Amino acid sequence: MKKIRIGSGAGYGGDRIEPAIELIERGDLDYIIFECLAERTISLAQKAKQKNPELGYNDLFEYRFDKILDALKNHKVKVITNMGAANPESAAKLCSVMATEKGLKNLKIAYVKGDDIGDRLEKYLNYQVLETGGRLSDIQGEILSANGYIGIKGIVDALRAGADIIITGRVADPSLSLAPLCHEFGWSMDEYEKLGKGTWIGHLLECAGQVTGGYFADPGYKDVPELWNLGFPIIEVDENGKGIVTKLPGTGGMVTRETVQEQTLYEIQDPENYFTPDVIADFSKVRIEQEGKDRVRIYGASGKAPTGKYKTSVGYHDCYIGEGQISYGGGNALARAQLAKEILEKRFEQIGLVFEEIRYDFIGLNSLYGDLISKQLNTGISSEVRLRVAARVKTIEEAEQVGNEVEALYTNGPSGGGGASKNIKDIVSIASIFIPVEDFEISVGYLEVNES
Repeated sequence: MKKIRIGSGAGYGGDRIEPAIELIERGDLDYIIFECLAERTISLAQKAKQKNPELGYNDLFEYRFDKILDALKNHKVKVITNMGAANPESAAKLCSVMATEKGLKNLKIAYVKGDDIGDRLEKYLNYQVLETGGRLSDIQGEILSANGYIGIKGIVDALRAGADIIITGRVADPSLSLAPLCHEFGWSMDEYEKLGKGTWIGHLLECAGQVTGGYFADPGYKDVPELWNLGFPIIEVDENGKGIVTKLPGTGGMVTRETVQEQTLYEIQDPENYFTPDVIADFSKVRIEQEGKDRVRIYGASGKAPTGKYKTSVGYHDCYIGEGQISYGGGNALARAQLAKEILEKRFEQIGLVFEEIRYDFIGLNSLYGDLISKQLNTGISSEVRLRVAARVKTIEEAEQVGNEVEALYTNGPSGGGGASKNIKDIVSIASIFIPVEDFEISVGYLEVNES
């Protein structure tokens, strides 16, 4: 029975590269995926593209591909990634130049377009927003991007055309792995049970080190060895969609029934109905069995027809967050931090700071859980406290005022404040709408790196 091996090279936009290169070099892979997009990531990429039309791809694209291309010289592994973000074509051109400079031969690079519908968003202004229940037209703030979560079609087309490296924009995370399964095994777009199985494979791979113990680790409760040397996952899949989850020997982390269970449920609201652009996957009857050290057998996922709509993330400039922090240490540290908070409250009132929302945190005491739960957990006297204030405001000038008032505590009391810092964040928010599949036009472009 035919089998293929898919490795995960990244689980988010800023992930480390060393485990991915090790997979290419030692993993006996057929494919490696790099999943590097989140909702806000692509909006930020669109902002970069607006400033420079040649940019808009992942910030670490050049850094990663410098090492990936070197590894590909001696290892024929196909690469599929959404590092193209808002500009997959420019990313592909850069990849082609880099590959030529490195002397690679007979390399076919594909880029998938069609997820970006920002130029015709006015057609959808009356659509309902998932997060608020209101209309898209209700959004207050400059719209920066609109990208649909497209599925496997463009990637499969590129694989059929012989592409070695495929660079996409906003493709749904599991689709990066589902596409090569459909291509290699000849699964059709209406074999929903198999598509559901492949989507589970993609879901397990999409977060890289999470399934090998990274996000699982909790010392004393769920101990994981050598997290500093965490190995990224490999899944060996047969043509029926059954798989073995594993990792490279000699790497840190672990693959167990429990790590696979946790990743299976990660970001899944309803295991029986996991909506993707390719299929509604059903993980409710999956089987996860430990077969040996760092080897877990998986089977039993299923699926049914998709909704016929692509979830589309609309990014918009929402506000600014002005932030300031300062530390107090030694005896009476908490009381001095509480006095600092009181001073800030009065000062903001005095200068007429206008904010939509404001919060004060005593980091280490209540910043994660708030006062109600934190008071039950804190039993000792704190020898050090860091006060953080953050305000959601409409203008950058108001955001500056927040940090400036915290910094002024240095000389205006209370005593012993140190390590003051201030920061301003330009906040991009997301509104999700659902757009019919037929409104998207998926296309694939190609670049050849040939012998000279």
